[in-house]
Amino acid sequence: MTALLINANNTNTTFALANRDRILQRKTVPTAKLRGIPFRGRFTTAVLASVVPEATAKLRRYMAVPCIHVNAGIELGIGVRYPKPKQIGADRLANAVGVAELYGTPAIVVDFGTAVTFDIINDRREYVGGVIAPGLAAVTDYLYQRTALLPRIKLAEPRLAIGKSTVEAMRVGAVIGYRGLVKEILAALRREPGMRPAVVVATGGYGGLMARKIPEIQHVNPMLTLEGLRFIYVRNS
Repeated sequence: MTALLINANNTNTTFALANRDRILQRKTVPTAKLRGIPFRGRFTTAVLASVVPEATAKLRRYMAVPCIHVNAGIELGIGVRYPKPKQIGADRLANAVGVAELYGTPAIVVDFGTAVTFDIINDRREYVGGVIAPGLAAVTDYLYQRTALLPRIKLAEPRLAIGKSTVEAMRVGAVIGYRGLVKEILAALRREPGMRPAVVVATGGYGGLMARKIPEIQHVNPMLTLEGLRFIYVRNS
């Protein structure tokens, strides 16, 4: 059997075909340009994690097979110890499932997406909360939109810590500055009871770039959310 996995977030929506053992194929499209579902007719069920209500509505209209909607009320394979479980983003639940299955617990997932999120799973395989910060692109785009002379930049590793141009100076502030934010949050999380031995896994579009010089991050897995959806498919199929 083959399943369609869908991760719809604010910037992009990723579709993937998967069986019980692995992800087979994937395709990413801008969420604002959703016009249908690829791989049509090649799957028998779907698993949807969406944090964009408009995209959810569109995808439901396009869906012609049974669909598992990821939320805290379905069988995840992990516990949820959170005051208001309905507030947890579906992608964050998928990340928690993926990290627990692939790397063990306790664990911290740092997802470098439109927002930078930290998701915490304790040693009893329970999702217990997290942290949300503005995403890297959101910060640089804000500077571009709200200032007269600062350009929109492509994020990359700065050559030096002292910027020798406006673009380089902005890259230093974004990349090196954001690494400081991530390190400080990770240090605070590891001071929480039971979290000192937590494995830290990065995912999301900028996970590879940011993790290069953050030794606290032990693994980078750009497919972590999709892997979490695959495990949810296996458990609920």
